[in-house]
Amino acid sequence: MSEQVSRRDTLTGFSLLGLSGLAAGLPGTAQAKDLPDIESPTGNLRNLLRMSASLDPEDCPWYYNGTIFAIVGEEAPRPIMTFQGMEMYWAQKVKEGRYRFTGNTVSFMTDVESGDWLRQMKNPYTGKTVDVPAAVQGGNPKRGFNYTVDGVEPSWATDKIEDKPLKLWWTAAGNYVWLHNETVYPPGLPAPRKQRQTNFALREHFADPTVRKIPAAFSATFFSPWPHWMEMGDQPGHVIWHASGAKLDSIDDLPPTYKARLLGEHPDRTTANPNA
Repeated sequence: MSEQVSRRDTLTGFSLLGLSGLAAGLPGTAQAKDLPDIESPTGNLRNLLRMSASLDPEDCPWYYNGTIFAIVGEEAPRPIMTFQGMEMYWAQKVKEGRYRFTGNTVSFMTDVESGDWLRQMKNPYTGKTVDVPAAVQGGNPKRGFNYTVDGVEPSWATDKIEDKPLKLWWTAAGNYVWLHNETVYPPGLPAPRKQRQTNFALREHFADPTVRKIPAAFSATFFSPWPHWMEMGDQPGHVIWHASGAKLDSIDDLPPTYKARLLGEHPDRTTANPNA
């Protein structure tokens, strides 16, 4: 990947489990007569914000759960743990065609069989017992994103991003509209590293321009190296995270057990308001 990267191609927000990155090329847009503009840069920006967060400055939590699989050589993928998490987003209009986007995420690991919190585990490959930390990312308002009609860019890398009109890959079929997003990470990060995410909304919500915060769901798959806390050393292999979730009205809609642990251990992550 070249040092100069198209802003049109940057990650559209804080991706699940990887709060930075650059989005890959887009195959094109599917327009329908009953839908708002999803072809112009202005229309793409507006609907991206409606789908991923809100056009109004407010906390937009997403709850998700999923499974982490380990991959070694030609062996079948092995589920080694499950997880629950929340991502919190906040978008605020700076001027016409430009928004400031901030967020954070907290994931807690759980046991594959029981679903209980997994605070320690016996590494099935090394036999060692290791501590299992929460995956906590974001929370620094100075490292948010700029959402503009010229693309989406990390606020700390504006000098490395080339301006190009924002264009996203939307699809409308039957009662649903969805947005594909693929993540390609900057040079220098250990491989393998790849993510694919799809956000879904009901067509009736997406088609109504008065809905400024669209109820939505998503599914995502993320390929990454071994978590450092697994202490795998030079052991060949990697992990795959698979998750699904939905946007919530507020943190009051979080599952009670997850909410209790979040408030007890990371109360500072219950808002993405950069002014809080």
